[in-house]
Amino acid sequence: VQLQASGGGLVQAGGSLRLSCVASGHTPVAMGWFRQVPGKEREFVSTITWSGDRIYYADSVLGRFTISEDNAKNAVYLQMNSLKPEDTAYYYCAATESPYNLTQIRMYKYWGQGTLVTVSS
Repeated sequence: VQLQASGGGLVQAGGSLRLSCVASGHTPVAMGWFRQVPGKEREFVSTITWSGDRIYYADSVLGRFTISEDNAKNAVYLQMNSLKPEDTAYYYCAATESPYNLTQIRMYKYWGQGTLVTVSS
């Protein structure tokens, strides 16, 4: 599975951004988003199974971010609203062939390149 992420940018606090990730190759079980601040560990943000029957969010983004998928386009999206400066990070999309432990980074085998999200105060 190859992943191509896009949609990062600079936004003021309170604003919105939408990240996109297009997958090519075989269909994974789930696709998710993780983020990383330089010097810190990569952390889970959100994930969705390809069937759409399971969705998970990190507590820090619950109620502000929405993950969705478009099977016809082999794409997953992350709508980010009410952005805060602490959301600033490189965001990575990832895919897994396992249906288990979907919030754990170790389960994800395929990774896209990071896209930078910067939220100014």
